[in-house]
Parts: sequence; structure tokens; C-alpha cells
Amino acid sequence: MADQPSGPLSPVDFSTHVLSLASTALISLGKMDPPDGEKHPLDLETAKHLIDVLGMLEQKTKGNLDETEQRLIASLTYDLRVAYVDAQKAAPK
Repeated sequence: MADQPSGPLSPVDFSTHVLSLASTALISLGKMDPPDGEKHPLDLETAKHLIDVLGMLEQKTKGNLDETEQRLIASLTYDLRVAYVDAQKAAPK
């Protein structure tokens, strides 16, 4: 039971969910340290999957988001795609 949070979890909204997916993609790309603080190997497959999920969400929610949410997902998706291409180029062949 020590692994469980000690208080109630905060409510999840669209922006929080999108930021969570983006953070996990950044960890997979080696651009962000994971919560456990340990280094993880580059995982381009997971990063690509998460970026694709964000792209799908961006398309499926078009017209249903407020301006802030739309800018957030568009910006994150773009930045992650660029980071993915950079990571692909830098990855050992």
C-alpha cells in the first residue's frame, strides 16, 4: 500500500490528460527525467505511439475544444514530432 497516493487525486481534465501523454513521450525520447529519477533507455516506439495518440486526439476533438486547449494540443503535438525526428536522427543505427 506504500505505492498508493496519500490523498485524493485531482480531477483530470483534457489539458491534464494531454500533458500527461506528452510528458510520457518526452521521457521516452530522453528529453525529460522520469518521476523515479532513473535514466531510461530511448524508446522511439513508445514515443511515436504517444505522439500518434495526441495527433488522433487533436483531429477527433477539432471544433470541440476551447482556444487554450486547442493551442496546447497543437503546440505539444508539433514540438513532440520535431523532437521525435531529432531523436531518430541521433539514435545509433
